[in-house]
Amino acid sequence: MEHGTDTTEEIQKSIGRLFFLLLLMFFVATFVLWRIDNPRAEYLRARAFDVLIAPLEGGLVPIHNVVEMAKGFKSYQQLYEQNQQLKRDLKEQQIWSEAASQLAQQNAKLIVLNNVQVDPKLSHITGVVLVDSGSPFRKSVRVNVGRQDGIKDGWAAMDGLGLVGRISGVGKRTARILLLTDTASNVPILLQETGQRGFLSGDNSSRPTLEFLENPEQVRPGDKVVSSGDGGVFPAGLPIGQVVVGNDRRLRVILSADYQNIELLRILRSSAPEEITSYGELVAPHHESNAGGGNNE
Repeated sequence: MEHGTDTTEEIQKSIGRLFFLLLLMFFVATFVLWRIDNPRAEYLRARAFDVLIAPLEGGLVPIHNVVEMAKGFKSYQQLYEQNQQLKRDLKEQQIWSEAASQLAQQNAKLIVLNNVQVDPKLSHITGVVLVDSGSPFRKSVRVNVGRQDGIKDGWAAMDGLGLVGRISGVGKRTARILLLTDTASNVPILLQETGQRGFLSGDNSSRPTLEFLENPEQVRPGDKVVSSGDGGVFPAGLPIGQVVVGNDRRLRVILSADYQNIELLRILRSSAPEEITSYGELVAPHHESNAGGGNNE
């Protein structure tokens, strides 16, 4: 039994050596054939290429397709990443576009605000409305300027179209503005067409009423209303609005200020009228006149 096994192993080793020898001879012959430079050898090379290589082309097609699919997948992945990047860029561009639009609107409002015609002697501070601090019974807004900016109670506040209200309460960094529509607001006014004076009184409606006019029957719808400057409450000549007749047949004012979009306000610096605390130089005091007369006698 063991003798038969040894014989089989010897046969297998012999066959292996023979196969290796034949393979080596094949490679040597192929090498020599490819190195010989004559027409017959070239013919044999061409025939060998047709016989051996041509059938392999059919087998290479699936491999080629797999390689192309891999390239296509890689290209698709790159396109997907580029698409995602474009979406991110577009979103960021939309954010910047919205910011630019808001800045453009704010710039336009500042330009309008600076075009308000007021007394050139009056300087101003521009404030941004932080929040509407009003209520159904209290009409006011709050701005981001206060005592540290020199703001004082009673100063007038305007937008780009007309008078909005007055400062009523000042903090260190903010101030409250009482609107003309508030019931606590009473502003001395002047009708430009007739020269009549009166008061604009708020009643929590969008159209305050005209009170205490000298001749109400002479007032016509469309008459322009400005501040009169009486009492030193506001500077004279600030635009307020136009006269209309309300549903209750009372004379009211359509305000020039845009109360629906109050964002920037111009706070006008003003000072109280200077008080006379001493006698004039041309008129002597009464006791000095008497003293002079006694000396003349």
